[in-house]
Amino acid sequence: MAYLTGYQYYENEGNTPEDLNWGSYQYLSLADVVNNFMLMYVGNDKLVNNVHRYNVLFHAKRAIQELNYDALKEIKVLEMSICDDLKLVLPPDYVSWVRMSLFKDGSLMPLTENIQTNYAKSYLQDNDCKILFDESGNVLIGTSLLDYDRITGQARDMYLGDGSMKGQTGYNVDGNWFFDYTVEARFGLNTETANVNPTFRIDKKSGVINFSSEMADQIIVLEYVTDGMEDGDNDEIEVHKMFEEFIYAYIKYVILTNKVNVQEYVVARAKKEKTALLRNARIRMSNIHPGRLLMNMRGRNKWIK
Repeated sequence: MAYLTGYQYYENEGNTPEDLNWGSYQYLSLADVVNNFMLMYVGNDKLVNNVHRYNVLFHAKRAIQELNYDALKEIKVLEMSICDDLKLVLPPDYVSWVRMSLFKDGSLMPLTENIQTNYAKSYLQDNDCKILFDESGNVLIGTSLLDYDRITGQARDMYLGDGSMKGQTGYNVDGNWFFDYTVEARFGLNTETANVNPTFRIDKKSGVINFSSEMADQIIVLEYVTDGMEDGDNDEIEVHKMFEEFIYAYIKYVILTNKVNVQEYVVARAKKEKTALLRNARIRMSNIHPGRLLMNMRGRNKWIK
């Protein structure tokens, strides 16, 4: 890889953006990974031979994807406002969420995932409950009552506090209370939803996040995991240098696994090497410092009231 001068690193040689190279020394580009593997691990006198560059490129991408899912812990953070429809479209590189928070009064308030269904697709029906179709034979889609109740805030409250009478959650319609059980006859608390903050539920098929009515006109902070493919731009794909040797071991192992006439002990040895290098890289990335342990240990004598 090419090393940068101080002027190139800090000022990007006067070009825009100025921060293009900040922190870049921690990472290795996908092109460098593929070039290094082809140069050092492929040849007639090497264990891996007669392999095409596109094969190495494919396996290098798969290795980076697996690292992003499990070990790299490179979390992206997105901040957006929630409008009256109480929906947030998932980012294009979204794979899985880490934490959802409401940003209010300078603090991040964690949101709880709603385990109850709060959205649905509604088919239009006639008075005989038969589904209605358009002239092309497609089912007519109507307004879901679940969506309507969620957006207008008419759904049953799940928590103790507002929307409950004597600790019993139910429905308040025009000032009249309706309960699934007799008031004061239900005991315990659903700890999965014991949070006064708004709730959310991810509709993976539609690619949106649905929020409860309290999130209208609020700011959401989404922390999520991506696959590291940077929208398909190979020039932007990078991997942390601490995982460099693992990437090479992963590519070698996968190639040997799929080649014919390779002895089983060779494949087993490559697998063992890959696993050991991943474990070592994880330990390095854990970034455990004595100072952090000291800060945690200071609370060992704290009184819990």
